[in-house]
Amino acid sequence: MTPAPLVAVICGSRSDLPALGGCFDTLDRYGIAWEASVISAHRQPAALATYVRDAEARGVRVFVGAAGMAAHLPGVLASLTARPVIGIPLDAGALGGADALYSVVQMPPGVPVAAVAIGSAGARNAAHLAARILALGDPGLAERVSALRAELAGGAEVRIDPRDGPPTARP
Repeated sequence: MTPAPLVAVICGSRSDLPALGGCFDTLDRYGIAWEASVISAHRQPAALATYVRDAEARGVRVFVGAAGMAAHLPGVLASLTARPVIGIPLDAGALGGADALYSVVQMPPGVPVAAVAIGSAGARNAAHLAARILALGDPGLAERVSALRAELAGGAEVRIDPRDGPPTARP
């Protein structure tokens, strides 16, 4: 039996899904159950409200909203739930995602959305942030978060001397 999802990832268009692959992969790496849905905040507001109510009843604890251009989806999610909402601005228009970033971060007081980077890097960070939020109440997940952080730190170069030339591949 599949565990109930703890994270719901919502985007406004099927064309947004490829940019979210890193989010899905990272949630899987942490062992966090998730689900993904395509629901437009502009075209399907009633369906989005119903989805959020149902997701909360099923145990979803963190919502991730991904959107480009006007990027209202994360803010609308935050208006519908008191649970944490993470917004991923997507590069979907002529402004390279800057328009979406401004939409995600410019929320009124009392309707917070945690914003991450534009695009695929933001998608991965949304999963990392969701894991850290969930780890506050899950010691096993907290250990997995610490282990992955240590792994990522081990793969980063601490010092680089440009006189040494280009880096060589690690075994």
